[in-house]
Amino acid sequence: MAQVNTNPVPNCNRPIVWTIAGSDSGGGAGIQADLATINDLDAHGCSAITAVTAQSSVIVASVEAVSPQMLIAQLDVLAADLAPKAIKIGLLASQQQIDLLAGWLTKSLLHWQERGLVVPVILDPVMVATCGDALTGAETLDFTPLKGLLTLITPNVTELATLAGRQLLTAEESVQAAQTLAAQLQTSVLAKGGDIGPNWHKSYSQDLLVCHQVVGVSSMHSEQAFWLTSGRVKTENNHGTGCTLSSAIAAVMAHGFVLNDAVVVAKAYVSQGLARSYQPGRGPGCLARCRWPNELSAYPFIEQLSEKKTVSGIKKRSVGAFKTVTAPLGVYPVVAELDMLLQLLKAGAKTIQLRVKDPTDPQLEQKIVQAIALGRDYKAHVYINDHWQLAIKHQAYGVHLGQEDLVVSNLQQLSEANIALGLSSHSYFEILLAMQHKPSYIAFGHIFPTTTKQMPSAPQGLDKLARYVDLMQGELPIVAIGGIDSDTLTKVKLTGVDDIAVVRAVTQATDPEKAYQALVNQWTEGADNDAL
Repeated sequence: MAQVNTNPVPNCNRPIVWTIAGSDSGGGAGIQADLATINDLDAHGCSAITAVTAQSSVIVASVEAVSPQMLIAQLDVLAADLAPKAIKIGLLASQQQIDLLAGWLTKSLLHWQERGLVVPVILDPVMVATCGDALTGAETLDFTPLKGLLTLITPNVTELATLAGRQLLTAEESVQAAQTLAAQLQTSVLAKGGDIGPNWHKSYSQDLLVCHQVVGVSSMHSEQAFWLTSGRVKTENNHGTGCTLSSAIAAVMAHGFVLNDAVVVAKAYVSQGLARSYQPGRGPGCLARCRWPNELSAYPFIEQLSEKKTVSGIKKRSVGAFKTVTAPLGVYPVVAELDMLLQLLKAGAKTIQLRVKDPTDPQLEQKIVQAIALGRDYKAHVYINDHWQLAIKHQAYGVHLGQEDLVVSNLQQLSEANIALGLSSHSYFEILLAMQHKPSYIAFGHIFPTTTKQMPSAPQGLDKLARYVDLMQGELPIVAIGGIDSDTLTKVKLTGVDDIAVVRAVTQATDPEKAYQALVNQWTEGADNDAL
């Protein structure tokens, strides 16, 4: 008998993603497209097959659902050994399968949650193949048994109309239908525009993202909605686009990214795949698999819907670009007090930020005036955190804003005042929003746990930082912030980030000036080694 190797093989940190879907014998859609996408996005794919199709690029000749026993057996055996970080659901061939899966998910999601695992579930309600043939028979499927179990549902315009029970003729009707569906299923909705639909445009492709969230102890629901606009790729090779998009969303979420991030990364992934698509048969061809998207041009333009505006005009903001930062920011201290700011200017800091935490501080304006004056005295660039009106009034070099401040700030006034603008970003989605304002630099964080202020999200970590850097390299200065000190600086440097912002590593040091100089030396040595 051959000896069995019982040593575990490293999984190279590939998160497990399930696809519960039908098999496409033509290889362009279904589990074939799902598994190719999941693997291409650095995850490990597992499959539970719901149906076998006799299908090519031009016809769906037959669809045969697996037995209820076989479907459950696949799910049970996977759950016993390969617990998922995310699940994508595609073709469900009958109402019986929907009901069966809903019951299984109800128990399993609760079980995983009790173990500390929150598993996102993405449903692509597949009803019609690209060639136009039906995949689910004559019955109208009811997805309400999945209410409260889904993270996202991704219908195209035809599927959205079917789920809404009426024809959708205008963009307003599509928005209303998506919002109604989100409320009915208690899930977010990504309504895909594609080549048909009320918001069709020859140069652009627009999807509608309705984010449905449960907030507070009373389980109240809130919604935000966005148009996601991408350049239209001129190709007929769009077989499996929906499968690829939904499985890409699941794969990206399995890596720890939030839903909004996963949607924009997946849209960029699909755009890349369409641009490099190919045609193996006589019908619509397949998307190429082009790895994690790192071309900013592939990502969508984001436009938030307001209560008074439900239709996108596909108009980009007209705010001019902010001051260009030419010299490296280097080690960029963020301080709350003037005496600390002065110490670090004396230590040689050329870029520094004053962050006065208390907006009711009676000396707020005086502190800002003094900080700006000290910056001029030491020929340094002083950024003022948040208080943009005072920064304009007293002609500061720069302002740093969080994403939440963009709504209440007048960026046009800041741009006209020739003030440099730094923006905080915590995700792909926020990076795209920030880039639409053409800032002077973007700060990514928080990278490590920090007690400096209350943070709304988990630490980003080095893996996410490296992906953000890959996307933004060469666009504008990239600053990493959050929990960075002498112990973590070298690891942060290896991601390729341009600069780092530090807070506690300097402000809580016994000798802030020496601590700052030591960090600068460590950062510079890293740069020298890179040059070698």
